[in-house]
Amino acid sequence: MTAMAGPAEIARAVEVLRAGGLVAFPTETVYGLGADARNPDALRAVYRLKGRPSSHPLIVHLASADQLGEWSSEVPPVASALAERFWPGPLTLVLNRAASVPDEVTGGQDTVALRVPAHPVARALLEAFGGGIAAPSANRYGRVSPTRSAHVLAEFGAEAPLVLEGGDCQVGLESTIVACLGGRVVLLRPGAITISQLREVTGTVDAPTGATPRAPGDQASHYAPATPVRIVAAGAGSPDGAWEGLAVLARRPPP
Repeated sequence: MTAMAGPAEIARAVEVLRAGGLVAFPTETVYGLGADARNPDALRAVYRLKGRPSSHPLIVHLASADQLGEWSSEVPPVASALAERFWPGPLTLVLNRAASVPDEVTGGQDTVALRVPAHPVARALLEAFGGGIAAPSANRYGRVSPTRSAHVLAEFGAEAPLVLEGGDCQVGLESTIVACLGGRVVLLRPGAITISQLREVTGTVDAPTGATPRAPGDQASHYAPATPVRIVAAGAGSPDGAWEGLAVLARRPPP
């Protein structure tokens, strides 16, 4: 079993963040590339390392829902209900930003994306740091998100930041992103929390329109694997009679 980052590694990571550096850390969804969410220079370093356009907002990770008021100018009751139901967990809430939130976090928008992750290493880091950590997935822009520390190290090579070990991510799929604005609940990005689960809390969940905020990680290439993917009709065999090194996603068990 992989050893999780302990108190010494967490303390070192906090030092790096407070000095304006970057730290990759595990969440239950994917590994994130973290920076002090109040430090514009550190946030710009995230964009540079990823090669990510600065107009794409970042998700601010928090230790507790009690910190929402530090980042949002308005927390509607439906957002509080969603947080109570799904936090800590793989749900990101998009709310009206507080005036003090840096533009580098929001991509220049009037909204901010917030999440309380469930992974024990992420929670230990956030509690020790004491503030928000802005963290997109720890990969180059347009590539598949990492679910192991080894993926982060391989992705960035010599440029890799400090990486906290947290084992394999249990979910492996980015968080669901929901906007709670203007009395509406809008699903901006599907993820680990399903729309049916959201409706159990909110009743109605709307689809995005042209007026809804830009969401982190909503490009099709964000989920595009480098390995070839083929759709095969039921009962079809391979041209050469055998497939090696094959992974199969099937809708039903084989006969």
